[in-house]
Amino acid sequence: MAKRPSLSASLRAGRRALRVTAASAVGFYPALHLWDQPVAAIYALFAPIAFGVLSPNPGSGRRRAGTVLRVLPAAAALVALGTVLAVSTWSAVAGMLVVGFVLTFGTTFGPRPAGTAPGLELFYILACFPPYAPGTLPQRLAGLAVGMVLLALGELLLLPDPAETSYRERVADALAYAARTAGHLVGGATEPVGAAGLRQAGRDLRLSRLPPATRPTGSARKDRALAHAGAATRRLLDQLATLSGLPSTGADPASDALLRGVAAGCLETAQALRRVRPASGPERLEEMIAHFLAVRGAPPEVRTPSAHALLRRQSTVLTIAVSAVTARTAVALAADGRTPVQGLPREQFWYARTGAVRLWLIRATGHLTRRSVVFQNAWRVALGLALARLVAGSLDLPHGFWVLLSVLTLGRTTAVATWSVARSAAVGTLVGAFAAGWLVVGVGGSDEVYAYLLVPMMLVAFTVGPVEGPAWAQGLFTLVVATAFAQLAPVTWRLAEARLVDVLTGSAIGLLCGLLAWPAGARAEVRHSVGVLLRTTAPLVGATAGAATTGPDPGAARELADAALRLTRHRLRIAEGAYAQYRTEPPPRAQTDGPDWLAALNYGARVLVGAYWLPRTGEGGRLPPAARDWVTRACGEVEAAARQVADFPPQPEEVRFTALPSEVATAVPPRLLPPLIDVEVWLSALAADLRAATGHHRSAPGAPDGRAAAGPAGRRRSHR
Repeated sequence: MAKRPSLSASLRAGRRALRVTAASAVGFYPALHLWDQPVAAIYALFAPIAFGVLSPNPGSGRRRAGTVLRVLPAAAALVALGTVLAVSTWSAVAGMLVVGFVLTFGTTFGPRPAGTAPGLELFYILACFPPYAPGTLPQRLAGLAVGMVLLALGELLLLPDPAETSYRERVADALAYAARTAGHLVGGATEPVGAAGLRQAGRDLRLSRLPPATRPTGSARKDRALAHAGAATRRLLDQLATLSGLPSTGADPASDALLRGVAAGCLETAQALRRVRPASGPERLEEMIAHFLAVRGAPPEVRTPSAHALLRRQSTVLTIAVSAVTARTAVALAADGRTPVQGLPREQFWYARTGAVRLWLIRATGHLTRRSVVFQNAWRVALGLALARLVAGSLDLPHGFWVLLSVLTLGRTTAVATWSVARSAAVGTLVGAFAAGWLVVGVGGSDEVYAYLLVPMMLVAFTVGPVEGPAWAQGLFTLVVATAFAQLAPVTWRLAEARLVDVLTGSAIGLLCGLLAWPAGARAEVRHSVGVLLRTTAPLVGATAGAATTGPDPGAARELADAALRLTRHRLRIAEGAYAQYRTEPPPRAQTDGPDWLAALNYGARVLVGAYWLPRTGEGGRLPPAARDWVTRACGEVEAAARQVADFPPQPEEVRFTALPSEVATAVPPRLLPPLIDVEVWLSALAADLRAATGHHRSAPGAPDGRAAAGPAGRRRSHR
């Protein structure tokens, strides 16, 4: 049974329909009936529809009004380009291919480009169809400007939607919660709300759970820093949940002092996000971490399992401080990109000293690969629109732009989803065409009746269609275009026939492109990209563990580790993009338990954070041969498991991880034991993530409690 729309969604659609209808009517009626400018009237009608219904920009009324006005020059440029290229079918097709690819590919640069792309594409579509009439360009631009300005005014003045809670405020609330929890955990006490509340607070920061307007997904430094702060805060909450579940280990003044510093730092960072106080750097917290690293550890004479438990608890506290200092630095960068990152891993904040243009190019070139779902979607849309323009132009279909509009609105990222939507749209259009034909036959050539009907038709169509699905949307929109075009020129029942033929043609073209161009959508790509990610991380695991326990590798080995780190970061971004789209696609009809993609992404994120921080937590030194052998064996097990899991579907064998034996730990000098424990719990957490990715959630024999396995890479990262 289909899920019924919520009352809030219906009210939101009703308010939007009122604004779009008012803007369209105020622009359309005077242009057509007072000034006799049908071309301007068409553009004044479709401008609010394009950016109010087809591209419903996210955010508050003020934000949406600003977005509409900012894209007005781009819309005007596309109208001019389409007007010029309408000289021939092939020039219009070539332009459609380029415009469709560029605008769809641009959705990777943030929520605003993603929200405006369909509306901008519509204006090129309108302008590139015959007749070739460059002399009407001033009328087209005038109608466009009037419609968009009226829509912006409607967004500001006519039942504007309230502002949504910003991402800054959400992260600030989470950091304030973390500050309270860290204070409660001083002395080994547990947070009253328990670990479940902490983990839920972290899940609430996932980008997939937030309104599109609040997601910091842009390529600019501010958006990257806010997203970085949110990811660090999610890890921080998960790590606090882990610490609250650990058994008490007695007096631990070093951890208590660091937890107090974390609590103070998180509270100050939350106040900076709320602009209560200026954002400041993490220097004080870094000093406390350095002091903690110098004094942590068990007394040399105490070499018991309880001492090892104390070291594991201290390692968890260290991960909490690392996440807190990461969040604090990212917030400072979001407020002032010139904030130095001295003393911190510069690779973690690589964007801090990168110019805006360079950041834009990095985002663009990072997705210029056929394995990027953004790249695939851009080609799918561009090819579909270009083919639709070729078919409509070659067959000289009346109102052929409806063919492209169908491709634009009905296309989905999987062939199955496209077929489902196209089937519903065809049924709705068929019913709407019969109703429109009956209306035209019954009303005849009475323009006044059509003028009276247009406004209520738009109100109903734009209220019901967005919440009830494609069948209702296409059927009601058929009635809207019939009542609108009947005022532009004399019509017969064949207008409804043309509408039905065009929608069916567009649906067929969209379905054909869906079948030929990556028909599985993100399902195939998430499988491939996560597999590549897991294989890429394998060399980085051993290099990180070696640098943390014996010191950084010299020369060529260090260069290889740096290259592996950069490649892992790139592969993680590609895999996260595929996973984000995968979450938006309907699951297969025969849903079975499969790989846990989120756990695999958590593994990649944990490897990166460990590579940034683990080499900084120890001084390095010469471990006893047994300890060196254990590091080599444990890293080899994790690397082998990563390669094994990368072959999706994963093999049924248990992911193996050998915990640090007590007799080996006892022989390690006290100065070298804490960083060795850091490596152990990090590797154990990596193995737990890989085990979760395969569906095997049992702890490895001898491994620490999965909840305690949170070395400097942190607890399992919550992804969008």
